[in-house]
Amino acid sequence: MLFEKPLIRLLHGVHLVARPVTLGVRAAIFDPDGRIFLVRHTYVSGWYMPGGGVEPGETAIEALTREVFEEGNIELDAPPALFSVFFNRNASNRDHVLLYRCGAFSQAVDKKPDAEIAETGFFAPDALPPGTTDATHRRLAELRGEAETDHYW
Repeated sequence: MLFEKPLIRLLHGVHLVARPVTLGVRAAIFDPDGRIFLVRHTYVSGWYMPGGGVEPGETAIEALTREVFEEGNIELDAPPALFSVFFNRNASNRDHVLLYRCGAFSQAVDKKPDAEIAETGFFAPDALPPGTTDATHRRLAELRGEAETDHYW
C-alpha cells in the first residue's frame, strides 16, 4: 500500500512523543586489584559508576563506550557483558538502565576534573568514598553475588 510506510512512521512518532522511554547505561569497571571505577559529577551529589543516556541513533554499547571515555578516559578493550536491566523509577516512570560488567580496559591518563566530572577513582569495594549512592552499593552487592538482583534501580 502506498501510504502504509508513512502512516506507520507517523504513528510511531506520535507514540514516541506521547509515551517517551528513556534508556541509560552504566559500567561496572574493575581494575586488576578488584577496585571499582567511580565518578563524582559536578552537578549532582554522590559517587556513581560511569554512564549516561543513550542518544538517538546510538546503540547501548556505543553509548557505554562513549560515556566511559568521556567520564574516565577509559577505553574498553573487550566487549562488555550485560549484567541486568533496571527500571529507574527515581528518574521517571519510563526510565531504564542497562548495567554492563566491563572486562579488559586501558586508561592512558587519569581523568582530569572538568565542567562535568569533579573526581574519579578506583576504590576497593570495602573502602568506597563517602557519598557513594545507595544504588551503587546495591549494584555492587549484586555484582558480587551477595544480594539478589533487584530490578529497580
